[in-house]
Amino acid sequence: MGHRFDPTILREYDIRGVVGRDLGPQDAHAIGRGFATVLRRAGGRKVAVGYDGRLSSPMLEAALVEGLRASGADVVRIGLGPTPMLYYAEATSGDVQGGIQITGSHNPADHNGFKLVLGGRPFFGADIVRLGEMAAVGDWDEGAGQVEQREVLEAYVDRIAQGVSGLSHEGLAGLRIGWDAGNGAAGPALERLAARLPGEHHLLFTQVDGTFPNHHPDPTEERNLADLKALVAAKGLDFGVAFDGDADRIGAVDGLGRVIWGDQLLGIFAEDVLARMPGATVIADVKASGAVFDTIARHGGRPLMWKSGHSHMKAKMKETGAALAGETSAHVFFADEFYGFDDGLYAAVRLMAATVRLGRSVTELRGAMPEMLNTPELRFQVDEARKFAAVAEVRARLAEAGAVFVDMDGVRVTTPDGWWLLRASNTQDVLVARAESHSVEGLERLVGEIDGQLAASGLQRGPQAGH
Repeated sequence: MGHRFDPTILREYDIRGVVGRDLGPQDAHAIGRGFATVLRRAGGRKVAVGYDGRLSSPMLEAALVEGLRASGADVVRIGLGPTPMLYYAEATSGDVQGGIQITGSHNPADHNGFKLVLGGRPFFGADIVRLGEMAAVGDWDEGAGQVEQREVLEAYVDRIAQGVSGLSHEGLAGLRIGWDAGNGAAGPALERLAARLPGEHHLLFTQVDGTFPNHHPDPTEERNLADLKALVAAKGLDFGVAFDGDADRIGAVDGLGRVIWGDQLLGIFAEDVLARMPGATVIADVKASGAVFDTIARHGGRPLMWKSGHSHMKAKMKETGAALAGETSAHVFFADEFYGFDDGLYAAVRLMAATVRLGRSVTELRGAMPEMLNTPELRFQVDEARKFAAVAEVRARLAEAGAVFVDMDGVRVTTPDGWWLLRASNTQDVLVARAESHSVEGLERLVGEIDGQLAASGLQRGPQAGH
């Protein structure tokens, strides 16, 4: 007997759906059967499993574990925690060859999903398609795996705290920082981390609550940073950091309450890393500001543009040996003194380290950035069957017109006014556009180019689509 997944839940980077509508325990069980089979056929045996704070996560975790066992994999249950804690367990446990985190990340409370890693590499794209194909025909091994509980949280927090090791205690002790866990999975780890770090720390919403009673756990939406901004202002703090629901992404505000967006954070981290690793490769995604690539080059690094998506980024880092990578969506990946996976808590600690090593406050670092004019990420609904075809039509017209563009992930077009991007989301029936210029008039012209290309394909930017 096999299992048929709702095809919409098998995404490019992970598996994700709405619990009770298109995702349930039967799906979790089938994911376990398929992943265990792939693992065993590759010579592996043991899988680490963790979960976030959503109300449906324990139910899905139990079904996943049973599926893994039924196909002969041994399971290490690490319990509730951030997704990066699962990545840490997979990377550092010598007897573990794969890992699965049950998490809905930054999505609404009724969503949930699975992030997977196998042999230290992201399990995505064709790997996820293969799980669906195996399930459809019941191509699963049989077995009876063992289960153990393993405490990882304390070791994980200790490792995160090492991000400031070797630095002046005096410099760190003077830092005053606000932290917002957003009632997500970061909470317990954050409480332990703040107790270990030098400096003064003010914590918000560390109680894990899958209903997210205070605000939605997505720090890339400025409205979700209102509580953190208020805390920084009320206490006169140096800066503040926030996390998404599973803490693999970071949000930040400086001492003046200005948001430091994901690509801007990458610029700060690049300056810090390149001072110690001149010539290192630093990767940013196709949605990143042109100022970031300029910053990397100015500080002696080798900037590399690559596809959006945490799985794509991690794979490219391994391929190129990059020291650092980051996305506009605020996933930051340190291979410098870390493991190369995205970890919001570690990024926050490295922001502490950067301000001390560079000898400038986070507010000064943010203030020194060039003020670029850019649109937010413009997301609008386009039918699944149409979105990739529309981008292909735009690409063909640009090529015929002799435009300057890159097409590794949609199209990013450079003009004298700046640049604009149009790409198809890999996770939703959405097209994503963005533009950046040095002038208001230039930005208007760039957005006009986007609209013109959409019109030529019989489309227009409709109401903003959510993540």
